[in-house]
Order: sequence, then C-alpha cells, then structure tokens
Amino acid sequence: MGNYNVGNETENDSRCVGVLGCRWKGVVCLAGILICLVVGSFCVVTYGASTAEIDGSESKPIQSMFDKCRKVFCRYQTYPIENHLKEKEAYQNYNNTKLSWWFRRDMNHGPSGCDDTIDISEYDAYYLDQNASEKNEKVVYLTFDCGYENGYTEQMLDILKKEDVPACFFVTQTYIRDNVAIAKRMKEEGHQVGNHTIYHICMPDKSYEEIVQEVNGCADYMKEATGYAMDPYLRPPCGEYSARTLAITQDLGFKTIFWSMAYMDFDVNNQPGVDFVIDHFNKYHHSGAIILMHNVSSSNAGALEKVIANLKAEGYRFASLNELQ
Repeated sequence: MGNYNVGNETENDSRCVGVLGCRWKGVVCLAGILICLVVGSFCVVTYGASTAEIDGSESKPIQSMFDKCRKVFCRYQTYPIENHLKEKEAYQNYNNTKLSWWFRRDMNHGPSGCDDTIDISEYDAYYLDQNASEKNEKVVYLTFDCGYENGYTEQMLDILKKEDVPACFFVTQTYIRDNVAIAKRMKEEGHQVGNHTIYHICMPDKSYEEIVQEVNGCADYMKEATGYAMDPYLRPPCGEYSARTLAITQDLGFKTIFWSMAYMDFDVNNQPGVDFVIDHFNKYHHSGAIILMHNVSSSNAGALEKVIANLKAEGYRFASLNELQ
C-alpha cells in the first residue's frame, strides 16, 4: 500500500520441490498430472510420430506436455522459505541509499522501462518475466497489495475463482490479524500469499534487526494464524529499497517482486474509475507483465472481471509467481 513512482504519468510516455499450498487442489492437481501422463501418452506417441514426419522433431509434443504439467503442478506449490541470513556485519558494505521503484510505460505494448540503478536480478528480484518478454510469450502475473481491508477483496477472489486465475496477495501482519478468514481463503483457492512486512515499513530506514523482525515476523504470523505457510515472495512497502535491503531479503529466503504495470489506485477517496482501469490495461498490457493492483480499490473490484476477459481474448495466460526463473 502507499505511494510509488510510475515514471512520467502522461499518456505520451510512453521459484519444483515444496509443500502443497492448497491441499485439496494439490491432490486434484497430482491426480490430473497422472491422468495426463497415462491417457496423454497414447496421444503423444501418435501425434509425436506424425509431427516427426513433418518437421523431423520427436521431442516437441512430449516437451510441450511436460511443460504444461509442470506449470499446473507448480501453481499449487508453496515453496519453502530457505533462510541463509548472515551476521549483521556481512551487510555493512552494501549501499543503503534509499531508492523508490519507478517504471516508464511503453505505448506499443513493449516491456516497461524501469529504475536500473541496481541490477535487481542479482538479488532474486523481479519486475518483469524477462524470459516471457524476450520470447513474446503472452503471460502476465496478477499481484495485489493488501495493507488493510476495504470490503472488496472477497469480491475479487470470487472473480479470480470464476475465471480460474491465480494471483499473489502481498499482506501485512496486521492485514492477516484482522482478516484471518480471507487470508485462509486465498491459500485454499490456490493463490499465493506474499510478505508485505508487519507494519508496512520503509525498509531502507530500518536497522538490520528491524528488517529481520518485520519480514520473519510477518511470515511466522501467517503460519500461526492461518495454518498455511507464507509464500517466499516479498514486496517492499511503497516500493522503497536499497542494495542492502535486497541482499537481506534475499538471504531471508524471499524473492523481491516489483512491478511493470500499476496506476494510482490506492487512494480510496480519489479512485480512477472502472473505465480508466479497463482502458489502462488495454493500452499497456505486455508480455511478462507483473501487475500491481490494490485490494482497497473500488475501481479494481469493478473492472477486474472485464480486465481478465480482455486479456484472455488477447491470448494471455495468467501465471503463478512460481514460474519466475
């Protein structure tokens, strides 16, 4: 939640081993994969033979089938948070200059330009699926920042369930505390729940001890309050970060997730409107986009179903952050 920079606002400027995050869907998913392997094998052999005759390839159909199975299986995984945190002194030489994430939109549906002061890829940080972008693969990632509840999250969950679309909800500890049932529902319906710290802090302004407590405390509380483990993804509050905070976050076992699509939707008293949201997605969608939306937005709640329908009509697939590599 909170402010972030999107570059110029004018129209012209243009991580598979883990525990199942969604239990019942995980069982269904595993059963589906087995059926796919058994029933599909006959089709693969038959189709593969004919394909090989045409293009000399024997591996493409099999590779494609296994790739699809992998993506479905990975969607319902909660990967373990692998903590490799070092002593405080190990981070003293990292630059702690506070940066605020920004990006610049591309009017031609290309990848957004972004803050390149730091090579964020060195810290398991993403703002875009670079592989999908380079291949022009029509895949996008829906993410929601949740600092507090404003009555729209369950409506959005209803839409995501209806459309079979996965999302990642970045939650604060206070959000979980006040909305345990909703946090549980997110996991039960196959979504990811990411870390947004305990109190939505400015991470570069905090000490090593405070950062560790804010991140680990939120993750620990998620497990205690809901019974579900938090997914290993973190969004820095307000998009504020530094090389030091990225290094600590990485060693705590989290991938940092920024964004390549966003708009001013977090002010509940100054909403952009449903039509604006729909039009914004029509103008700026792009391959590999990581989309930031806020759960408190009435505009997002009103536009979400149409946004999803439009992107599907364009041939886009909605993916889990687990696909990011």
